[in-house]
Amino acid sequence: MDRAFLTTRYLREVTQRHARASELLGAVPESELLRSIYLGRYLSRPLFIGRAERDQLYADLENVRAALVSLPDRLFGGDLASYARAVGANEVQVRAALRSTGRPVTRQARADLYADSSGFRLLEFNIGAAVAGMDNSDICRGLLAHPVLAEFAEIHGLGYVDSMREQVNNMFAETGAERGSFPVVALAASPARYADIGSYMNYLAVRWRELGLDAHACRVEELEVANGRVWLGGRGVDIISRLFLVEDLREPTALDVIGPVLDAAARGEVKVFTPLDSELLGNKAALAMISDQRNRHLFSAAELASFDRIVPWTAMVVPGQVTLEDGQRVELLDYAVGHQQDLVLKPVLLHSGDGVLPGWHPDLSPRLWQQRLSEAVGSPHVIQRRIRPVPELFPGDDGELVPWIVTWGVFTGVGGYGGVLARAATVASNPGVINVDTGASVGCCLSAR
Repeated sequence: MDRAFLTTRYLREVTQRHARASELLGAVPESELLRSIYLGRYLSRPLFIGRAERDQLYADLENVRAALVSLPDRLFGGDLASYARAVGANEVQVRAALRSTGRPVTRQARADLYADSSGFRLLEFNIGAAVAGMDNSDICRGLLAHPVLAEFAEIHGLGYVDSMREQVNNMFAETGAERGSFPVVALAASPARYADIGSYMNYLAVRWRELGLDAHACRVEELEVANGRVWLGGRGVDIISRLFLVEDLREPTALDVIGPVLDAAARGEVKVFTPLDSELLGNKAALAMISDQRNRHLFSAAELASFDRIVPWTAMVVPGQVTLEDGQRVELLDYAVGHQQDLVLKPVLLHSGDGVLPGWHPDLSPRLWQQRLSEAVGSPHVIQRRIRPVPELFPGDDGELVPWIVTWGVFTGVGGYGGVLARAATVASNPGVINVDTGASVGCCLSAR
């Protein structure tokens, strides 16, 4: 069984039973946690994936992750500062990363992919704190409350990984906290991020308490360092779950608040999950480094095979020649100007699609595309080969099947494959960037056991 077989069979079942999208959501709309972040926008069915497909994808993602976290050693002689500058970090971000490193690097990651006619292709690889969406298991549970999906899953031996439980497992494993110790966890975000998702963070803290963490949501400036500990409202904090990001550290004053917390972690007074350096290792510029033909000799045959399967051609936007997938040498800027429809321009240190410019956007003239390319030179941007995803069909409210473009957010961690967050937009909406902030609907994935 593969995803095409399972999807076709399920859609046939839904069509025969005349099931509508709203009823197929089962118990999903009842979740306050989900509603606080996704605002009621859910896909009417899960994605499906076969066991062999899942195992191959996980193996490829692990090879990519291992290659990414090794780049400071393989390309920069272990000099993290030089690596950080090469991927576009400013000096404030470099200093912060050097004050917050983790060895071994966290295994918590989310790869965002499209599925095209050849298989899965990587959009970006997020490592560490920017990994959102591990609540997708709530969507799985809610969808399975509907008898059509429950029966289908039972017949075909389908299940899901509880991604949130895996996230908590990652935290215990990587901070060294003992099971059953109920460590105090400060779920800490920057002020701007807390303003956007504070309600969700508080719901999430409640769920984490059910899973063995004494978790509390806060702004990072609420944390105090005193008497050899970090404190939150009179509680001694054992673990800071970091939701403040590298992109929050663009101004020199940013370290005034975060710096003491990072220093406390360096002294062993608190654990940070996950350290800041992990975010730089999942940087879009890092994909350009493993995509660069000049670096292929540094990687194993297994790593190269995984790169060739899932990593699209990616290059830093700098003047000069680059090598394309077919070995052809071209001037990067001339090539990018002449192949606008096949490329996307991305800033390297932003998240949630911020600043991403698809060359095929209907409102983007060749003149404006060339202007944006010129502006990107000398600033941290990559150019990446366009991926053309095959649309997925989902039941609509009138019983029809509606084509959607889906981003697969595949989680990995200390326990291996960690589930999937699906984000999607209808083909009719002509999406450029698919994310929750721009109105995407969300879903989950069931896989063959």
